[in-house]
Amino acid sequence: MAVNLTKGQKVDLTKGNPGLTNLMIGLGWDTNKYDGGSAFDLDTCVFMLGEDGKVTTENDFIFYGNLQHASGAVQHMGDNLTGEGDGDDEQINIDLSKVPANITKMDFTATIYDADTRNQNFGQVSNAYIRVVDASTGTELIRYDLGEDFSIETAIVVGEIYRHNGEWKFNAIGGGFSGGLSALCQNYGINA
Repeated sequence: MAVNLTKGQKVDLTKGNPGLTNLMIGLGWDTNKYDGGSAFDLDTCVFMLGEDGKVTTENDFIFYGNLQHASGAVQHMGDNLTGEGDGDDEQINIDLSKVPANITKMDFTATIYDADTRNQNFGQVSNAYIRVVDASTGTELIRYDLGEDFSIETAIVVGEIYRHNGEWKFNAIGGGFSGGLSALCQNYGINA
């Protein structure tokens, strides 16, 4: 049975699940009806971070233009351009056993593609969530529904997986950014 989290909650991933190495991170959302005329294209990304909270190289930024980390630890399963339909809109596979030792956490984010031009923001997105699944069994371990009311934000840090005392944990963040992907990249040490 999945643990449902609220913003700011942290939970152990591997301590209570010895041998857990293969995860599937699913992110999903719906868009509200609006009269802007443009389709919504949300993009998920993973920032693989060192102790300082920054990427060590630009290759530690996994997104639709760089689908797999060189270590094989993170693989983005592709860009969903519409977010239509039920279930996960985008998925990311994680192999914890392959995460390089210098990576202490992985932040999962969502941005709205071309948000400024299309006059879109996360206030027009509903039912957003992240879930962590044991990829070996298909069992959903953690779910975090972003109930927060984002109004002007065009990027969100949804959650993160991080190392703590030799174990992996999950943190439900739900923090919004204005400035889209560019603002996130600057936050994580990438010159966009």
